[in-house]
Amino acid sequence: MSDNPVSEQTTDFGFRRVPRAEKASLVRAVFDSVAPRYDLMNDLMSLGVHRVWKRILVTALDPRPRDMLLDLAGGTGDISFGWLSYGGGPVVLSDVNASMLTVARDRAIRNATIGALSLLVTNAERLPLQARSVDRVSIAFGLRNCTDQEAVLHEARRVLKPGGRFCCLEFSRVQVAALMPLYDAWSFRILPRLGRMVARDESSYRYLAESIRTFPDQARLAAMMRKAGFARVSVRNLSGGIAAIHAAWRV
Repeated sequence: MSDNPVSEQTTDFGFRRVPRAEKASLVRAVFDSVAPRYDLMNDLMSLGVHRVWKRILVTALDPRPRDMLLDLAGGTGDISFGWLSYGGGPVVLSDVNASMLTVARDRAIRNATIGALSLLVTNAERLPLQARSVDRVSIAFGLRNCTDQEAVLHEARRVLKPGGRFCCLEFSRVQVAALMPLYDAWSFRILPRLGRMVARDESSYRYLAESIRTFPDQARLAAMMRKAGFARVSVRNLSGGIAAIHAAWRV
């Protein structure tokens, strides 16, 4: 138990501390705001590199026709659609934001994959799914927005079948010191301006930059996964540690 009970009642929202009970609604407001321009902004803010990172994640998931994927905090569906395009089986695409799933639904209709996709509006911390019911669980750039990240990891393990694989793609700690000044300038100067000009929402993109800095680094997230009961945890740094894939198995 923490020596500071106040810290247990608050959590980070970017660089701010907010009551734990309020974070989910604050995050929901961020993504409700950015949903219409979310995919465009992802391309702009990562210079398109996020697409490469996501392809690497989908490959790590090892899509197979008979396997089911649960895509947590799946947003507009990049991982789900990647899984399907690589030959994976049915997908449960979940997100706490209905507005993001609306964009994903429209994409699925356009690319004729709606029949392989189930949309689920739910909090990743409390999944309405049976234990040992899916073969793969993914979460891409969503874990840091969850209030109780340990609960998300426990739920991911709970719903995985024995032998199932969990993969998390998330921004992490840059491992190349020379990159840090440029990365900080991009995150705190350029990104909010892009948000203002393209998405008409500077504050949401300032929050996203801040949330990266408060998220656990590679070693700490790996330790959290082991504590949640995952086995054979591995870490793969991408683009010098700007992002990382944490993967593990349920045994």
